[in-house]
Amino acid sequence: MNKIVATVVGLVLAAVLFRACAFIVDQRQFAIVFALGQIKRVIAEPGLHFKLPLINNVVYLDRRILTIDTPQPDRVQTSEKKNLLVDSFVKWRIQDPRRYWVSFQGNERAAQERINTLVRDAMNQAVNKRTVNEVTSRERDRAMEEIRLAVQERVKDVGVEIVDVRLKRVDFVPEISDSVFRRMEAERKRVANEQRSIGAAEGEKIRADADRQREVLLAEAYRQAQQIKGEGDAKASAIYASAFGQSPEFFTFYRSLEAYRASFRSRSDLLVVDPSSEFFRYMRTPTPARGAPTR
Repeated sequence: MNKIVATVVGLVLAAVLFRACAFIVDQRQFAIVFALGQIKRVIAEPGLHFKLPLINNVVYLDRRILTIDTPQPDRVQTSEKKNLLVDSFVKWRIQDPRRYWVSFQGNERAAQERINTLVRDAMNQAVNKRTVNEVTSRERDRAMEEIRLAVQERVKDVGVEIVDVRLKRVDFVPEISDSVFRRMEAERKRVANEQRSIGAAEGEKIRADADRQREVLLAEAYRQAQQIKGEGDAKASAIYASAFGQSPEFFTFYRSLEAYRASFRSRSDLLVVDPSSEFFRYMRTPTPARGAPTR
């Protein structure tokens, strides 16, 4: 019985001793081992490690990429003396745990405040020498990389690596937003009016060309119609001449009847003519003259 108790007590003491001597480093962490307040070693490899109980203590630091997202945009002035509101965020991580601990005593908030200050200063320098158009579009990527390199140069001695700096939003301050929008609206209206003028000119050109083609087509059609009509009249005249040439007296009689029809079309028509004139020849003698050819 005493042996069993002794064994159990021994196992408990061994477990307590093992627990006091062993510690686990996660793959997402750095471990700094202290001895009486002094840094003895930095552990970056994950796994099971050991320390001296009551002498060593372990502090863990996050080795993942961290984010600093500014709650309020920073007010920055461009080379054109225009104020902008720049909203940004920073990606950073601990590169050298020993230097990081010496600089900030493991205080992540203090590190973020230091990085924020440096980013704000580098952003001012990068934006001050650029125009609004360059900051917002043409040189935006170059400005962000310039800010990152400038901040990295100043934090390399404190064990921090700046992974990335991004400008989320660049906007005008409220004082000049209205004037900028009005200027943009005026510019858009000018472009719209210019496009309308170009469209109206093109429309007039198309209509003029269509009218010209219409006149040409009508003239050509009229010419062809008159030509066909002339050819028809010529053929009709030839047919009439051929038909009436076979009986001149009948032709004269037929033309006289047409003249009578045209002259006495209405009962109210009044014609003053000598009744013995040649015009009334067929009214006086409807039969053809003797010796005239008949059919």
